Amino acid sequence: MRHPVAIALAVLALLIVLGSTITIVPETRQGVIVRFGDPKYIINRYRADETFGKTGAGVILRVPFVDQVVWIDKRVLSVEMERQQVLSTDQLRLQVDAFARYRIVDPLRMYIAAGSEERVSDALRPILGSALRNELGKRPFAALLSPERGQVMDNIEAGLNRVARQYGAQIVDVRIKRADLPDGTPLESAFNRMRTARSQEALTIRAQGAKQAQIIRAEADANAARIYAGSFGKDPAFYDFYRGMQSYRYTFSPDRSGQTNIILSPDNEFLRQFQGRR
Repeated sequence: MRHPVAIALAVLALLIVLGSTITIVPETRQGVIVRFGDPKYIINRYRADETFGKTGAGVILRVPFVDQVVWIDKRVLSVEMERQQVLSTDQLRLQVDAFARYRIVDPLRMYIAAGSEERVSDALRPILGSALRNELGKRPFAALLSPERGQVMDNIEAGLNRVARQYGAQIVDVRIKRADLPDGTPLESAFNRMRTARSQEALTIRAQGAKQAQIIRAEADANAARIYAGSFGKDPAFYDFYRGMQSYRYTFSPDRSGQTNIILSPDNEFLRQFQGRR
């Protein structure tokens, strides 16, 4: 205890050496051990089938003052795309917002190609915008409102994944947050075109329905006439009597005042059914 300052300095130096030797690896991070600028090996590397709590996380030892740990997140990361203007095949200008989710699966390649996660996001952002414009430019606006949208997202994800592999990343998902028409005249003209198209479609459906109704009605009338002809042809006298009774029913039916006045001679041919059979 004669030299407390020396003892304190020794303890401090020991703590510094221990701090440079012992490293605690969290579950959510993976690291690249870099020695004099040269990457040596990876700790707690991401594996798709790994179980939480049974990874390479924990306490590790490294060469003090020589080995440097570059930490890389193992979790799913996000890259937001700035609003893009896309021209669809039906000449509609769309304002599209999209995002992509990715994960670093090859930290060594990521460190060599980009150096940090932020640079990976910066590299993927313009590629996402380009892939989105190219894919949406091949389809009409209605495709974004139909099940075809899922296929659009799969194509964009596949194209973006080819670029992400160069940075040791894997695309997990790509989604469109919003796809709106610009405000003002373009929006009104788009609505008018959609309204006109739906009106024309409705007229076509009504015309086809009227045509089918006429065909069905004509076939039914022809079938009824054929049945009547076959039935009444078996007894022409009864058919003549039946038709006469129908004509009397409509002729002698009272008007709105409840009265009907008809003046005919007794030997009129119209009244032959009242004269009995001869």
